[in-house]
Amino acid sequence: MSLAAAIMFALFIAACAIGVPIGFSMIVAGLVYLLLIGGDIGLVAAQGINGLFSSFILLAVPLFIFAAEVMTASNISDRLLKFVMMVIGRLRGGLAYVNIAVSIIFAGMSGSALADAAGPGKLMIDMMTKNGRYPRGFAGALTAASATIGPIIPPSIPMVIYGAISGTSIGALFLAGVVPGLLMGLALCIQVFIVARRRGFPVEDPVPFTAVRRTTLRAAPALMLPVILLGGIYSGAVTPTEAAAVAAAYAMLLAFIYREMNLRSLYQSLLGSARATAIVAITVVGALFINYVVASEQIPYALGNWITSLGLSPVAFLLLVSVLFLVLGAVLDTLLMLLIMVPILMPSVHALGVDPVHFGVVVVVDMMIGLITPPYGELLFLISGVSRIPLAELIRESWAFILTLVIALLAIVLLPDLVLFIPRSAGYGG
Repeated sequence: MSLAAAIMFALFIAACAIGVPIGFSMIVAGLVYLLLIGGDIGLVAAQGINGLFSSFILLAVPLFIFAAEVMTASNISDRLLKFVMMVIGRLRGGLAYVNIAVSIIFAGMSGSALADAAGPGKLMIDMMTKNGRYPRGFAGALTAASATIGPIIPPSIPMVIYGAISGTSIGALFLAGVVPGLLMGLALCIQVFIVARRRGFPVEDPVPFTAVRRTTLRAAPALMLPVILLGGIYSGAVTPTEAAAVAAAYAMLLAFIYREMNLRSLYQSLLGSARATAIVAITVVGALFINYVVASEQIPYALGNWITSLGLSPVAFLLLVSVLFLVLGAVLDTLLMLLIMVPILMPSVHALGVDPVHFGVVVVVDMMIGLITPPYGELLFLISGVSRIPLAELIRESWAFILTLVIALLAIVLLPDLVLFIPRSAGYGG
């Protein structure tokens, strides 16, 4: 690695440390690199524009963001919440199970952990903490942990970005996320089962039989969204990007049918989507140029040769990568890790014969656990902000959930058939 590249990385780290947004930090560091080597500063714009506008797949990101914004603004999640409460709310600690189940269902609609936490997650915290029924820290930490399932079960914004970066089939990645996402949910349910009995959590009142039919019918249209999305993708009727457009259109249609959205709330959803998309786009532009520098410095190939020389097995490599991402996830932004680390590691993935779909799922699960790992823990900050639960309480309760999710991650790493069974059954040849 040249001195100019070393200075670029040092400047990038320093800029992040003082609070400069990550996208701008990467762009400024890249400009300094070009100035040091006497290059054309127009390369930053060229790499960004070519990367953004040549990838049809990346168009799915703002569409899924918009779908999540609409579902949050139109209270679609309320109908799902009542349906799940009716089905499993009678268990001891029923609201905790409902919290997990709602995250799994909402995962099939938004593809975003932050959207899950900010939308139905906030409702669940309010219900769980009402009259002191559940400890605030437990309710908030469980909501953050269950929200990590969102980007694992399809659709998934991180998997779309990973597929665009690595050239991996988005359809195969979506299918591969089904079992790991359900496994994460099952692991959290087992933990709740144990904790609910130890702490004596309450049992919910039964839903009157007369309300069962009405609650089911009110939730049915929203429950159809994952079916429409996945059915369209795997039948070949739509591409993943077109499916994102279908998700956005269907969410908007439901919002107006339910009469829970007006022009003002639609405008706010569009505005929120534009802001979130702009943040992602700026970060992608910065990362594309950093990746250009990394490639020109031949860092991925040097790292790949070094890893290959260690004689690691595919499983050992995945375990090493998992530890690396878990450590980095505690201090770095997840999108940054995805955009920077994946291109660096892909040569090693191919050299060691690791299935790129399996690798992608492992990486995304790693990053989701990073969202609830102190000190960075974006989901913990979000939950604290929307619920006013002190961060210290959330962190104290979050460690048990982190351990549970790490155990699920180990199963995903050590048992690749859990990840690849469904994609291979659907014709994926990896």
